[in-house]
Amino acid sequence: MTLGIGWVILITIIAILAGAALGFFIARKYMMNYLKKNPPINEQMLRTLMMQMGQKPSQKKINQMMRAMNNQSQIK
Repeated sequence: MTLGIGWVILITIIAILAGAALGFFIARKYMMNYLKKNPPINEQMLRTLMMQMGQKPSQKKINQMMRAMNNQSQIK
């Protein structure tokens, strides 16, 4: 009971495609959960970070940095 070489190649290609699709959805689910548990930086976190670096955070600076970070994330 041997399969032809064509069937072996077809089954291999189907298995690779199924694995890639399954891997994509598992990785997507993992990243959604990760971002839910560890949200991206917000204004309060940025204010704390600037204070730790010895800067006095004004609202104008914070808005400017948030806008720059949002623009940077949209480019990618």
